[in-house]
Amino acid sequence: MNLILFDKDHSNYLPLSFTRPISSFRVGIFTIKEKWNFYYPYVSVKTQDYLSNKFKTNIKYDNLWVDSTILPCKELITEINNLRVGESLVSKGEAIAFRSNKFEHAKLNIIESRASFTSIKSLSDIFVFNENEIINDFNRLKQNKNLKCLSRINDINNSNTLIGNGEIWIENGAKLNNCSLNTEHGPIYIGKDTEIMEGTLVRGPFAMLDNSVLKMGARIYSGTTLGPFCKVGGEVNNTVFFGYSSKAHDGFLGNSVIGEWCNLGADTNNSNLKNNYADVKLWNYKFEKFKNTGLQFCGLIMGDHSKCGINTMFNTGTVVGVGANIFGSGFPRNFIPSFSWGGSSGFSEHKFSKFIDTLDLVFRRRNLNVDDNLKEILRFIYENTKKFRNQY
Repeated sequence: MNLILFDKDHSNYLPLSFTRPISSFRVGIFTIKEKWNFYYPYVSVKTQDYLSNKFKTNIKYDNLWVDSTILPCKELITEINNLRVGESLVSKGEAIAFRSNKFEHAKLNIIESRASFTSIKSLSDIFVFNENEIINDFNRLKQNKNLKCLSRINDINNSNTLIGNGEIWIENGAKLNNCSLNTEHGPIYIGKDTEIMEGTLVRGPFAMLDNSVLKMGARIYSGTTLGPFCKVGGEVNNTVFFGYSSKAHDGFLGNSVIGEWCNLGADTNNSNLKNNYADVKLWNYKFEKFKNTGLQFCGLIMGDHSKCGINTMFNTGTVVGVGANIFGSGFPRNFIPSFSWGGSSGFSEHKFSKFIDTLDLVFRRRNLNVDDNLKEILRFIYENTKKFRNQY
């Protein structure tokens, strides 16, 4: 079947959804779209118009349309596979999947879902569910009969310390020397051509994707994922790096989500617990106000292409948009709009032309080019976030 993951509440997931469909969020080892690819060979997305040139929709005569916030499970997949053309699967009054030749479910026959499934209802769910999703994705890898690149390493270099009897999967080209791997509470997945430098302490569930690096003496706690091409050091707890981002030096980062192409300067720290132990509020773009997460622990949400200088301090529940540049002493505000430039003493606008110049340098370091599709997306975000910057 041809599966299409559709975004129905895109603004609720900004700033991370500014630059990608919701199905491109990484939760666990894989993105949501990659999880669905384990069960359906043909998966595309339906997202916002300004993203559609980069993230295309493949519509055929017969399609299964599925809410992109949903994480797949066998019970739900059985229900989806049993849908007939013209039927819509509904949970709690919301259409979660339907079978049709076009994106239209209002007039379809309703089938009530009885499946118990997980969906990403807020940005904080990404790190809240990450520990369990690392385990779920690990099991998906083991059960995938077509997977040929994964290999179990029973005899890890004896300079390393293994704690617990849990599973560790290490892909080809990975380097591990004089580090500690603790699997007492969950598995550890280490991708291709990665490196865990000497003195690093890792507790599972943990995942690091291809070409990522853990720097010397890093302390990595459970529920952490490094997407591809990340470089991370210091102390990190229950945090998801989508990919191509760096926190290469000391400093604490906890209960956070970092988008792509971000860089956190040396000794950057975030608070993930308020002094009065009250629930943390996060800025929500959909409602244009701070909303209660219901969580005591909530750190930093950072959109793509944002950066901060050395010794930056982020307060509990800080949301940083796309293309921001933060620096200076003290705590900056806990909602930083896209394309902002400054810190606790105030912000100005990060000029788009200067931002693109920097982006070009960043990409060239990895032998990549900033293509026209990406420029158009970033220009759209720049123009459509001016009202937030006008509040300076």
